[in-house]
Amino acid sequence: MTSDHSSALTPALTSGKRSVKPSLKLLIVEDQVDLAENLFEFLGEDRYALDFAADGLTALHLLATQTYDVIVLDLMLPGINGYDICRRIRQDLKCETPVILMTALSALTDKEKGFDCGADDYLVKPFELRELQLRIEALHRRYSPQRPVLSAGDVRFDPGTLEVELHGRKTALSGTPARLFELLMRAYPSFLSHEALSEAIWGAHYGETEGNSLRTHIYTLRKSLQASVGSGMVKTIHGRGYRLEVPADPLEKESTDTP
Repeated sequence: MTSDHSSALTPALTSGKRSVKPSLKLLIVEDQVDLAENLFEFLGEDRYALDFAADGLTALHLLATQTYDVIVLDLMLPGINGYDICRRIRQDLKCETPVILMTALSALTDKEKGFDCGADDYLVKPFELRELQLRIEALHRRYSPQRPVLSAGDVRFDPGTLEVELHGRKTALSGTPARLFELLMRAYPSFLSHEALSEAIWGAHYGETEGNSLRTHIYTLRKSLQASVGSGMVKTIHGRGYRLEVPADPLEKESTDTP
């Protein structure tokens, strides 16, 4: 395997696609880009929303600004090694997200050190990609919190399954549109500014590219909701931001319109 730390590869390794199943948001921390690409190709786009970091500092920044379901962390990284990253995840960030360490170090003392740093699982290279997937799913089942269903008028959103329900019609969101919808649900009936939404999704140091892509994600969210539940639900507050617009029950509207 060859090592390549080019940041130009990161966007190609990052995805968050629509799925019929609830998506798991994973952070892959691995400096061997060819291995990371194999992981992304195997895990695919139907079940997981995937982020990639080739070094410890990038990983810690993502973890400070994003929420993940499982972290897959290589031990032998440039700069900050995986042991120190895992320790900082637990002690500095106070993050309880389950961590799988993956490494060629197979001695019992290495495993003991990994668990002492706060890891939840330890996988020795080389390994079958299916085994990693099974461990990811097992950790998620074990540690995923029970998050209460959010409601706004007749709209229901389950942060655990990412399912939206309106007047008996349901759809599953994923990736950035799901995160945006959850933020708008939690803010209802208030609006959220462009800046607040961008910072919540991409962190305090988001750039112009991320700011512009917010409009694209909002458009995608509206289009998906309109097609699946019959209402786009996201209203633009011109010059200020966006808020959730709860549609009226069509049966109630029909009764009020009847003379």
